[in-house]
Amino acid sequence: MRITVFGAAGNAGSRVVTEALARGHEVTAVVRDAARHAELHPGATPRTGDAGNPGHVAELAAGQDVVVNATRPAPGSEGEHAAVVEALLTGLARTPGVRLLVIGGAGSLTVPGTGGTPVIDDPRYVPEAWRHIAAASNAQYEALRTANTAVDWTYFSPAALFEPGTRTGRFRLGKDELLVAPDGTSSLSMEDAAIALLNEAEHPEHHRSRFTAGY
Repeated sequence: MRITVFGAAGNAGSRVVTEALARGHEVTAVVRDAARHAELHPGATPRTGDAGNPGHVAELAAGQDVVVNATRPAPGSEGEHAAVVEALLTGLARTPGVRLLVIGGAGSLTVPGTGGTPVIDDPRYVPEAWRHIAAASNAQYEALRTANTAVDWTYFSPAALFEPGTRTGRFRLGKDELLVAPDGTSSLSMEDAAIALLNEAEHPEHHRSRFTAGY
């Protein structure tokens, strides 16, 4: 497949690029600043572009099979999260047939055993310091969920603790409920998230819906 990854130099995006290349896919790695091209995987094609610019999205999605959005707003700019999704949908509407996979957040999942409490409202999983980005991710998901679009999108909500780690290939999949381990923790490495995302890219199961993964 031909895959374009926005946010390709970031923690999550770089791991998606690595996983996709390891599987033999052609990857276009996109960053907003050309000075970051040196940080990109040498097996990818480096490009400069902004996921928040529909024109850039259309140009970088042309001829591709899948676009992955792994961008993350800078602190203080969390409001950009939903706006970027809207720009991606606008740009991809000009390139029919290209799927969109968005790496989002866990805040809109529900906590098991609580009668539907959103993860964002449970301080065990979203401390106060994380609420700004969790709320932005919730708005990001809502922008996708309510969009009037023909674009085939999938939203990926990782576990509550989502950080670089080890590629194990051993994780569970879910849909709208947070996946929690027996000890009450909820976690997923970015390496395993990349596996889950590429599995979805290769074998689509979640059309215009979301899924989650965790240990």
